[in-house]
Amino acid sequence: MTSIPDVAAATTSEAILVPHSLKGVLKNGHDIEHVSRDLGASFYTPALDLDDLVWLRGEPGPAFETPSSEIIDYLVELGARLTLDDNLYLQHALEMSVKVNPLGPRILENCYRDMGNMFQRQVLEDEIDISFGHRGPLDGWAERTLRGRKSRLRAFPPRLVHILAGNSPMVTAMSIMRGALSKGVHLLKLPSNDLFTATAILRTMAEMAPDHPVTRSFSAAYWRGGDASVESSIYRAQYFDKLVVWGGESAVRHAAKYTGPGLELMAFDPKVSFSLIGREAFASEQTLREVARRGAADVLSFNQDACNSSRYQFIEANTDDADRYAHALAEALSHDVRYGSGIGPVVSEDIRSEVEVLRDLEPFYRVFGEYEGRGLVVRSDEMVGFHPTNKTVNVVCVESLAVAARKANVATQTVGVYPANRVIEVRDILASAGTQRIVNLGEVISDGVGGYPHDGMIPLHRFMKWISEEAQGE
Repeated sequence: MTSIPDVAAATTSEAILVPHSLKGVLKNGHDIEHVSRDLGASFYTPALDLDDLVWLRGEPGPAFETPSSEIIDYLVELGARLTLDDNLYLQHALEMSVKVNPLGPRILENCYRDMGNMFQRQVLEDEIDISFGHRGPLDGWAERTLRGRKSRLRAFPPRLVHILAGNSPMVTAMSIMRGALSKGVHLLKLPSNDLFTATAILRTMAEMAPDHPVTRSFSAAYWRGGDASVESSIYRAQYFDKLVVWGGESAVRHAAKYTGPGLELMAFDPKVSFSLIGREAFASEQTLREVARRGAADVLSFNQDACNSSRYQFIEANTDDADRYAHALAEALSHDVRYGSGIGPVVSEDIRSEVEVLRDLEPFYRVFGEYEGRGLVVRSDEMVGFHPTNKTVNVVCVESLAVAARKANVATQTVGVYPANRVIEVRDILASAGTQRIVNLGEVISDGVGGYPHDGMIPLHRFMKWISEEAQGE
């Protein structure tokens, strides 16, 4: 690549220009002005033609009959092209994303450098094999016999709207990977804090294979969330099977208003994660510092703006030992990790006012760190009454990990545990309470794909329309 074809200037003196990608074709324009949610930057998009955003039910999707082996080969080649140093579309997306996404250039660059890993062959094969058991139902009408009667089963390609979250560009890459493996048609609704990732990947696809069925199976466009003039027209069962929603409670509740017979909601809804730390952390000062480093890494996941970010850390300790850990944790939070900043967003006024009250309640509470974004830790015997965010952590003293595990509920996504051999005593308690993922402390960031469940489901399996054909034979 030596240029970015068919693109108007990336910015004007007033605003940022955001192109759309519609079934493999780029569309430029500056017809509609918007304001990004997080940084308040103005940007322009092309006018929407709603017909461009849907695929008619009377026609099969472009990739419905494409063999999964061919799609895997296509995605492997795509992954090889998603190399930031060589891909001008990704470079352009990174440059523009800094203007609308608060993660900052270093974390965003790491995301763009790593997203190609989702398209490795083994990841793709594991995603299919775990989701379906075998590829027969994905690639056609798979013969089976139940109680002596023959029938056929197909995981039929879906028609999906993906309402994406912008807290990590990885969400977009993951959605495109899984969407392609489903063979369905997919409309990606861009978030105002990640306006360029989807289009960069789709443009790479269009350059690589402009007429390929997978290329023609995706569109990406922006409209203001909640715009009834758009959503009431296209969020319909005559066009789509499911709304796949990433994001906060308001986004999920809003999308749910459109669901009904024939149009389902599939939600990656807001979650809260925490850590369980055993008394083994105090074996030595070196061990304590290492455990604090791991605990900080889990807090710092996308600057504590991800569902897997640790917000509460329950530790088997008396007050004095818990204070030692909290002090070490506050120090560790000031160091960069791959997807988190040592100097991150400042603590909000709401949290600051809550913490100032707690400072006056020592020794029942103790506060470590300050408000400028290097990390803030509150040690207590009970969970604080506010929601820790902006690199704020609540360290809670507990008698045992089993007692702490009972703090989990259906909104608990990821729990990091130290040491690893203590997982066995808490995993059933956590699962029963509603927890969806249990990892080693310090490992909430993983590839998250290749057959792993997400939010208590196997996403690719859930994408599909499962059809039983029982009309032939005996």
